[in-house]
Amino acid sequence: MAEKREILLNAEKISKSYPMGKSLHLEVLKSIDLEIYRGEILAIMGPSGVGKSTLLHILGALDKPSSGKVFLKGTDVFSMKKEQLSQFRNRQIGFVFQFHHLLPEFSALENVAMPALIARYEKSTVFRTAERLLEEVGLEDRMEHKSSELSGGELQRVAFARSLMNDPALVLSDEPSGNLDLKNSQALHKLMWKLVKEKQKTFVIVTHNLDLAASADRIIELYDGRIKK
Repeated sequence: MAEKREILLNAEKISKSYPMGKSLHLEVLKSIDLEIYRGEILAIMGPSGVGKSTLLHILGALDKPSSGKVFLKGTDVFSMKKEQLSQFRNRQIGFVFQFHHLLPEFSALENVAMPALIARYEKSTVFRTAERLLEEVGLEDRMEHKSSELSGGELQRVAFARSLMNDPALVLSDEPSGNLDLKNSQALHKLMWKLVKEKQKTFVIVTHNLDLAASADRIIELYDGRIKK
């Protein structure tokens, strides 16, 4: 008998539309059902404009669906009040965006530590963890550098380290290696697989990178607002 996999996130009937005037709406997502398992890497692919990033933002509770529900570790995330949801998202979900969204006035170390400082964890422990994460992504010599002093590849690796700061159950990545050269891209992919194997991390990745998608555990393709069968 096949081993039953633990469902980490369950999305039910997710739809998203945007108003286009008084009576018109643009339907981006159309009643999507999706189960994501603990310890897997799931790649989301599809042409530009089909709603991949919109779906990712809803799965990460950064955006609310027009209808439908998202359950993370059994918790109905959109039933929470705003402050409670912010705390839950900060502790349970990590994000890696294509354009980093680092705070330019802070160092790489401070940027990585920020999610844990917001969660009010103990500072000495926070910075030790941030240092270790930067070492894991090969930036042990760049910890005190600010964003303006880092290359695009280094900025992306800082963002990746930051996403892991609070030891989240789920990491959501939007084109995580889109700004990296081949060497750094391969190193980042290798680190993802290491975390999946050693710590049962779960990654959901929006990507156009065929090599990255091919090495994922599963691929889903969006087309016309739905998961292509």
